[in-house]
Amino acid sequence: MRFFNLIKSKKTIMLIFVFTLLYFLGGGIAMISDAYARDKIRESCGENWGLGFSTEGRPPTGNATTSELKKYDAYYIGDTSQKVIYLTFDAGYENGYTSTILDALKKHNVHVTFFLVGNYITSSPDLVKRMVAEGHNVANHTYSHPNMSNISSMDCFRKELEDLESVFEQTTGQKMVKYYRPPQGKYSVNNLKMAQELGYKTFFWSLAYVDWYNDKQPTKEQAFKKLLGRIHPGAIVLLHSTSKTNSEILDELLTKWEEMGYTFGMLDDLVQ
Repeated sequence: MRFFNLIKSKKTIMLIFVFTLLYFLGGGIAMISDAYARDKIRESCGENWGLGFSTEGRPPTGNATTSELKKYDAYYIGDTSQKVIYLTFDAGYENGYTSTILDALKKHNVHVTFFLVGNYITSSPDLVKRMVAEGHNVANHTYSHPNMSNISSMDCFRKELEDLESVFEQTTGQKMVKYYRPPQGKYSVNNLKMAQELGYKTFFWSLAYVDWYNDKQPTKEQAFKKLLGRIHPGAIVLLHSTSKTNSEILDELLTKWEEMGYTFGMLDDLVQ
């Protein structure tokens, strides 16, 4: 009798063990499946590029690390051991301030990258030609400035970039450098992959401030607080050439950065 009870106990223990094992295995598989699903969602869903500043004067953290971005030929910061600034300007239209900005850049012998859209190139061809003639890069901010993270079709993605390439070449007679900046910093991993497939390098930024509202321009003091306080080695700086404040402070801003020991590089230096 005890023998049969012992067999029954062993069977019970074995069944409990088997069911427990299956439960945990199933949970693990579910967790792996959920993680895989999240990764696939992250690839297809859009994100907004964002930064976190812990200490002024020190490099910020981004939505993604430099190593993660590098897999897709994407960048947001340069060498953080070198006091070099990579200055860039975005422009969706001409607001009357670009000539003054170009004058300040020429005075300091600083070369930058202008990320432009189709409307800018077609409406202000002489300014675009001046940018090129004075040694600046003109790069791709898409033709019509859409939310690119909503674009999952390679054909549609390619059209936004290649239409801008065409109008730039028609205007200047030159090929456009294959640097791309997503409008408003909205992107998806799939976008990064598509840009890479088209031979583009994607550039975000490690320093910017709210300078794009025409009716709510920052004061000189507000601009300097952000642009001097948060400058850091290897900074890719995003400014808007539509900003009245930027046009008024740029000469002094460049001087102050130089006095802080900074020099200026081109995005070309980051991709070599």
